[in-house]
Amino acid sequence: MDVRRAEERDRENLLRLRSRLWPDTDPEIHRKEMREMSTRPDRWETFVHAGSDGRLLGFVEVSLREDAASIRRNLIGYLEGWFVEPNHRRQGIGRQLVAAAEEWVRQHGCATMASDAAIDNKESHRAHAALGFLESDREVQFRKILD
Repeated sequence: MDVRRAEERDRENLLRLRSRLWPDTDPEIHRKEMREMSTRPDRWETFVHAGSDGRLLGFVEVSLREDAASIRRNLIGYLEGWFVEPNHRRQGIGRQLVAAAEEWVRQHGCATMASDAAIDNKESHRAHAALGFLESDREVQFRKILD
């Protein structure tokens, strides 16, 4: 099946994939974020790729942001989340999902797309590079919990 916009019927299947991408996030937080995104179609979009049985194999969430680290433009597209089931990777699904996100961003007048990945996520770095993303910044953030 081709890439398409996520629909209401995809909600639980999408929750399953989001939980795979961000396993430390509580499912209720995922549900809340998905509800919030659905109320802002001018700023957020989710694309999915489903197998012939209708089960989602991957998704991409894209937003419009005012700025991003090391990018100096007014409005840019931002790849917020991108995931393909491990046993379906390297088949072009991720590329199709990102292409749909890029087209959505272009339709909203943006000429720049940005993304991020954990500093130690080499697989994501390679996937981004394979799709033409260039590394623009590297950062380690710190926090300290005070008593």
